[in-house]
This record gives sequence, structure tokens and C-alpha cells, in this order.
Amino acid sequence: MVPVARRTGLLTPDGPDDARQPTSATSAADTDPDGRHRGAAAPQGPQRLSVWVTAQQAGPSQRRGRYVRESVRHPARMLPAIAAHAVETYTRPGELVFDPMAGIGTTLVEAVYAGRDALGVEYESRWADIADANLARAHSHGVAGHGAVIRGDATQLSALLPTVLHGRVALVVTSPPYGPTVHGLVRPGVDGVAKFDNRYNDGDRGNLAYRDLAGLVDGFTDILRGCTSLLRPGGVIVVTARPWRKHGELVDLPSAVVAAGTAAGLQPIERCIALLSAVRDGRLVARPSFFQLQQVRKARALGVPMHLIAHEDVVVLAKPREEEPLPPPPGEGR
Repeated sequence: MVPVARRTGLLTPDGPDDARQPTSATSAADTDPDGRHRGAAAPQGPQRLSVWVTAQQAGPSQRRGRYVRESVRHPARMLPAIAAHAVETYTRPGELVFDPMAGIGTTLVEAVYAGRDALGVEYESRWADIADANLARAHSHGVAGHGAVIRGDATQLSALLPTVLHGRVALVVTSPPYGPTVHGLVRPGVDGVAKFDNRYNDGDRGNLAYRDLAGLVDGFTDILRGCTSLLRPGGVIVVTARPWRKHGELVDLPSAVVAAGTAAGLQPIERCIALLSAVRDGRLVARPSFFQLQQVRKARALGVPMHLIAHEDVVVLAKPREEEPLPPPPGEGR
């Protein structure tokens, strides 16, 4: 199980680094007697800040031995420790975890290692094949959970998945794309640094990554509506997102995710952060990509006080346990 620290504020781990043992600042008041987080309960009073210490080891170290080498080609991979922490916090063994934008299968792999069953949908065949390979590797290691990935369009979940799954999912963990180009890899050459593996599927406009912000939010709202049908009452959706800059203007994707969830009939219950930096002696140790460093340096040279990104925003939404009663028509019920 992932240990949950019973205090608030930025945490300094007390023990040695462990890629799959993040700590969080979630309050003990938010957990059931058996230790599972009360994800679907309505928040009482001010919502608390929760810090997930999920980058004590770098991404390659977290994936080593658990993921096939081709996994590195995906332009926007979720840290395994983020998915593992969400699974351990919001589910019990044997429950079903779903990712409608599965990518290389990070959510699915971490779920089956934790003894949960997992199902994913992935738009691109390339990533679906890698997710299959990652699940096959996990199953070859004798994991307790079972996982599968379906190739399809997550904006059409109601047509893609059988109705028998409705109300069966305990947790959804996913992340929307951040734009047509994301991180990628670099290769030095005689003409400078070349960027590769930085795009989704060669410009297929059916991919949400190639929509503008309004189109992205519309598509993601459709995805969340489909996920809401799959969720059991009280089920939880965890979405990681981060803002980005376009022509110097900040694009607030996390707040757009909250709006999309509300439009899909979900209740926002938590706003957390998952660290992308390690905590060492009470300080953050950043692990930026080459492109992040380059962007920050260029911005500062132009007088823009930009800083390195040190975390992902984590938006936690829940399906209401019971349908809210409709208000009486005007003039009735008085």
C-alpha cells in the first residue's frame, strides 16, 4: 500500500527513495476506517491541499524492468508513481480501474501490479500495441490483476464499450494531451540538437492533441461523460494536467478540466499536486526536460519571469452517490 502521511505542507520523505511509494499530505479525516480514501464524499469546509511526492526517482528509473523500451517514444508519459498513488489511494484490490486515453498503458500496468483489474482505450494503434506489450510483461511477472487495452475513440465510449461495464468502474486515471507537440527526445548532431518522438500520430486531426483549447475541452467533456456512465456511484476520476503557454499567454488547462468534469455531471472534490521534482533535505530538485530548460531560458532572456515546472496539477472528481432530487415546479411543494 502507498503510505499516506498524516500532516499538511510539503513533505520530506523519512526513508530511502522508492519510485512506487510516494507520500501525500492528505488528512486522516479524509480516509475510511480501513485506510481507503473517501474519494466520493462531499468536502467538509475548505478543501485541503494534498502534495504527492511522486518523483523521488526519475521517470526512466520508475519504468525500468516494468515497461518495454519502446515506451519512451510516447511524447507525454505519465509518471508511474502518480498512477500508482492514485490507484492505491482511491481503490481496493480486485476493483476495476479505467483509462480512456491509455497511451503506453501506465495506469493499467500500475493497477495490475497493485492487484486491481484494468481496462484502457487508446486512439492510436502504435501506443495501444506498446500498452499491450507492457501489460504482457506485467502478466509474465505474475501480477494479481488482469489488464486489457482497446483501440478506439474515447469520445465515443458509449458505442465502444459494452453496457455491462456501466457502473462497474471504481477509478478512472487519465491525462489529456497538452498540444500538438509536448516533450519528445533529443539527439545532438552537427547542425545542433534534433527533436524526435515529440508528436502524436503524424497529424491525424481526430486526435485531441491537434484541437484548439475549446475543441480539446469539448472532446474531453465527451470523454468524461462516457467515464461517468462507467463509474459506480461514488467512483472517482483522477486527471493530471498542467498549464502551458501559447504565444506567451498562459493556457489554464487544469481549470478547464474542472469545468469539463462539472459539465459531465461530476463533483470536484480535491485539487492536488503531484511533484515532478524530487524532495531532498526539504528542497525541490527539478528534473526538467531539455525543452523546458530551453523555453525558460528564452523567456527569461526576453524579460518574462518564467520558472521550471515542478509538478502536475491533479484534479479529483467524483460521481455523486445518489441522484440529487429535482426541485419542485414553481408554486408547488410550499
